[in-house]
Amino acid sequence: MRRNGHTPRTKSFLSKRDAMQWARQTEAELDATVFAVDLRVLERTTLRDLLTRYRNEVTPAKRGHGSENKRIDGFLRETWADKPLSKATPQVFSRYRDERLRKVSPGTVIRDLGLLRAVFEVARLEWDVPLPENPVAKVRKPKAPDARERRLASGELDALLAACEGNRNDWLRAGILLAVETGMRRGELLSIRWADISPDMTTLLIRKTKNGHARRIPLTNRAADLLRERKAHRDTGNSLVFPVSANAFRLCWERCKRIAAKPCPDIADLRFHDLRHEAVSRFFEMGLSIPEVALISGHRDPRMLFRYTHLRAEDIVAKFNGIKSVAA
Repeated sequence: MRRNGHTPRTKSFLSKRDAMQWARQTEAELDATVFAVDLRVLERTTLRDLLTRYRNEVTPAKRGHGSENKRIDGFLRETWADKPLSKATPQVFSRYRDERLRKVSPGTVIRDLGLLRAVFEVARLEWDVPLPENPVAKVRKPKAPDARERRLASGELDALLAACEGNRNDWLRAGILLAVETGMRRGELLSIRWADISPDMTTLLIRKTKNGHARRIPLTNRAADLLRERKAHRDTGNSLVFPVSANAFRLCWERCKRIAAKPCPDIADLRFHDLRHEAVSRFFEMGLSIPEVALISGHRDPRMLFRYTHLRAEDIVAKFNGIKSVAA
């Protein structure tokens, strides 16, 4: 069966009646198509072509382009990268999901599938690739891991600060304390400029954020004192509050944890990002409202904000005991 603008289609039947019925139905489906497309494009184009184009044209505009580049490099090493788009079925990515789950966490697999889905959506909607559907859209995602609930245990902050004393880098101690006081991410801390701090040291403008929306946050007295201390010893030729690379900061943090692990062995699993969880939880314990905490943390979705909030049941019991009964 042939139709202008479409590739020829063939199928065999045992009876002429069945063949004619298939032909009429297929013709009707093709006639209903708004645009004539050459489905041979799907045979000529491989998944590698799609991923490479996405990495070259879309990824560079993203803030997390570095990590996304590495993720796409991983995709390109897979055997299915050389499959033509005509064979990019949901089953291909279901098998990939199952194989990845044997090596990495469910959270990593969810992010992998999310990126693959985005690649196919851009190809379908913006690049005129005649994919009938997004093959990753039908792939079942693994169960998301439980939200991390790690907070600073008793003595851990003191152990970290003591470990900083023997470090020649004076910025790590200030970075740890400022993270606990403000809830800033590591990348946000390292991007602060002196010009972003108000003259009276009461507010701070965070320009580079994860969601792309700048925010101005209030500073606690302790945070302001930390910044004043940094300013008194700053290099006047540098506009950054923390003039250090992300990798140098990470390595220094890991060394500090190893030292702090001697008095506090459980500190080994502490991540710098856990200090953000600690800060957000402390804000709520101070009595701040959800909008107030969201202003500081930058969360635009209350559900995500609650994932960062880990109130201690013991503290709530103390509040219960501190409230006098009305009946009494």
